[in-house]
Amino acid sequence: MKNFDKYTRGYYMPPVPCFDWVKNEYVKKAPIWCSVDLRDGNQALVIPMSLEEKLNFWKYLLKVGFKEIEIGFPAASETEYEFCRTLIEKDMIPDDVTIQVLTQSREHIIAKTFEALKGCKNAIVHLYNSTSVAQREQVFRKSKDEIVEIAVSGAKLCKEYREKTEGNFRFEYSPESFTGTEPEFALEICNAVLDVWQPTENDKVIMNLPVTVEESMSHVYASQIEYMCKYLNYRENVIVSLHPHNDRGCAVADTELGLLAGADRVEGTLFGNGERTGNVDIITVGMNMFAHGVDPELDFSNLPEITEVYENMTRMHVYERQPYSGSLVFAAFSGSHQDAIAKGMKWREEKHPEHWNVPYLAIDPKDVGREYEGDVIRINSQSGKGGIGFLMEQNYGISMPPKMREVFGYHVKSISDHAHKELQPAEVYDVFKENYLNKCDKFTVSEAHFSQKGGITATVTVLYNGTMISREAAGNGRLDAVSNAVKDALGISYSITTYEEHALERGSSSQACAYVGIETEKGTYWGAGIHTDIIDASIKALVSAINNSGMVK
Repeated sequence: MKNFDKYTRGYYMPPVPCFDWVKNEYVKKAPIWCSVDLRDGNQALVIPMSLEEKLNFWKYLLKVGFKEIEIGFPAASETEYEFCRTLIEKDMIPDDVTIQVLTQSREHIIAKTFEALKGCKNAIVHLYNSTSVAQREQVFRKSKDEIVEIAVSGAKLCKEYREKTEGNFRFEYSPESFTGTEPEFALEICNAVLDVWQPTENDKVIMNLPVTVEESMSHVYASQIEYMCKYLNYRENVIVSLHPHNDRGCAVADTELGLLAGADRVEGTLFGNGERTGNVDIITVGMNMFAHGVDPELDFSNLPEITEVYENMTRMHVYERQPYSGSLVFAAFSGSHQDAIAKGMKWREEKHPEHWNVPYLAIDPKDVGREYEGDVIRINSQSGKGGIGFLMEQNYGISMPPKMREVFGYHVKSISDHAHKELQPAEVYDVFKENYLNKCDKFTVSEAHFSQKGGITATVTVLYNGTMISREAAGNGRLDAVSNAVKDALGISYSITTYEEHALERGSSSQACAYVGIETEKGTYWGAGIHTDIIDASIKALVSAINNSGMVK
């Protein structure tokens, strides 16, 4: 590919080795979560949310369980200011929830921000200024000392306005474009701000270290975070926060490794909505923890509902393969995958294991509001007999003999292949019903009576071509006796090779299902019967198999 040599690595490793994070295996506890859907997410929308939409989204973020929510940039627009005042004046902020607002290091903006926050019970004032080499040289054209002065003067102004504004306020500082900043300089400017704010145990400060533009592999970010965690002043009273963007597609990895490196907090959005390629997806990070047996302390138990609300509020679309949330992420079309899932689910029913470990399913779909029916096993031309059989058993309680399931599977796949479409569970059941269940198109058994005459004797009445034919025959069981009578009545020959029966596991518990396979000179044919009486179900299955064989015209 041309022009690759015009690019260079625009990041900086710490001046000392910082690789202790590699000793940590996984994220063992939930961080402090801060949703920035209403600020960072909202400013990335083609059509930003209206006041009403922001209020509705706010309520839903509370329902999900967020305790810190960045609501906007009150000095930036009237809608942002009005939203902040509405939450405060209408007492819409629960006592255990903190709102967060963003401000630049400029006095008139800081003043407007505190004006918007007047009377707020709990708020975080989030101060930022850009610190990267590119921003310093190209945008601000200022020295390091001048950039530090911007941050320090803003920190002092925040402190002054806090003292004269009614409310309860904490502080956050972001050296924006942190990952494009020399770590030594990032540390210098953060410590300078901390020296102004003087954090204490009861007045902790958030140091937010954003991946404003993703420029490195995730291990570099982890080393940068570890360096900051080790050398920040007042570390015991500092909450180190992450704010990754997704330019390289690694925001989730950045976040996870950053937490391993000592960070305490994560700012992100639902489904990763944000500028350019987006922010970190909090749902994916939280669900990754959940899949490791760690409580994310957010409620993602109804991801379909969260998806619907998000799409309605943002006019965005959740990609079908979005981790955990996409409509197809639990779907298995491949026959081998379907077979493994079906066997894994059967194993769970038999063994009742304590922990989840089903092939191809990282988590139980039911834990996030999804169903096995229609979500896990999806039927198309790539599907296998195991998956189709699993779908029929899960949805309709139909548990076919293995050989019948194979024949039925090929039948369903052929229909899907020729139609060039996925078949829904109801369509698969319709194929079963039309081709195998209670078939009486050519002939039927209208009556069957049994008696004990040394063995089992059946008196059977067959309806064929409008004519009633009665025959009596003996057998080694009721179905065998009926079969012998039918052979005599119709003048046909076959042998029963398979017979299975069971109570239906779905629907009416009073119904039984029977399956019959018969062997003729031309091959094996299958039928099924459902009835409240198991004998009647068995006879219907036999009749269906004979009608499928073509022996009766």
